[in-house]
Amino acid sequence: MSLRTDTDSTTTGSKSPKLGLVLLALAFVLLLAAVGVIGLRVLGQLDAIESQIVDLSTQAVEATDASERALARAARAEEVARAAAEGRLLAEADTARAEEDAVAARDDAAMSRADADTSREESARARAEADRIRAEAQAELDRLEKALGKIADTRRTAIGLVMNLDEDKLKFDFDKAELKPEDKELLSRIAGILLTSQDYTIAINGHTDDVGSDEYNEGLSERRAAAVRDYFVEASISEEILSVQGWGKRQPLVQGTSDAARAKNRRVELGIVNIRINYPRAPRH
Repeated sequence: MSLRTDTDSTTTGSKSPKLGLVLLALAFVLLLAAVGVIGLRVLGQLDAIESQIVDLSTQAVEATDASERALARAARAEEVARAAAEGRLLAEADTARAEEDAVAARDDAAMSRADADTSREESARARAEADRIRAEAQAELDRLEKALGKIADTRRTAIGLVMNLDEDKLKFDFDKAELKPEDKELLSRIAGILLTSQDYTIAINGHTDDVGSDEYNEGLSERRAAAVRDYFVEASISEEILSVQGWGKRQPLVQGTSDAARAKNRRVELGIVNIRINYPRAPRH
């Protein structure tokens, strides 16, 4: 009986290590299973995390693209706004310049109108003064024509007066240019009338008949005209207003070769022109 008990004890003692190993193996398996489960879970979580990371990366890229597009739109909007602002400033500057130009144009127009008014007033005054001077000059010519006409034939022309001193008035000897006493008396009366007037010129023109050469007649007519001029100077008429021209036989008063015609053509003419009157053309004698 004692021997069986020992044997059972021995048997029991030999089984205990095996059972421990089994339990240990079972525990290891369970541990591995747990680790596997945990690993699977971790892997699943990692996949989920990776998927989230991918999603987040995609979202980040999309957000970055959207942000870049938004920034580009904002930049374009700023550029458009800046261009609009510059355009507005330019338009405002153009408007300001246009307003300044308009003001300047109005001022210039006002000044031009004022100048035009002043010019019209001055022109009106000048015309009135010219009319007054012309009227006075015409009245003076009328007076001279009347006074001189009592001495010798005096006619009115477009440019003044012409006084005709033929051989009945100036009695030159043949081929001579010396004044006789009665000629000087006549010229003294004429000078006395002319000295009462002013602002005129006197053209002294000598003429002959058709007898003789052109050269001879022009020289003779000029000497006779010069004799009249010299006497007027002695009578205190200014030499500056006197001119002399010998026309010879080039400007006959009447046509013909009779003694009467030739007598009329032998003459000295005084062309009296008032210089205060604006004549349409230069005097012709």
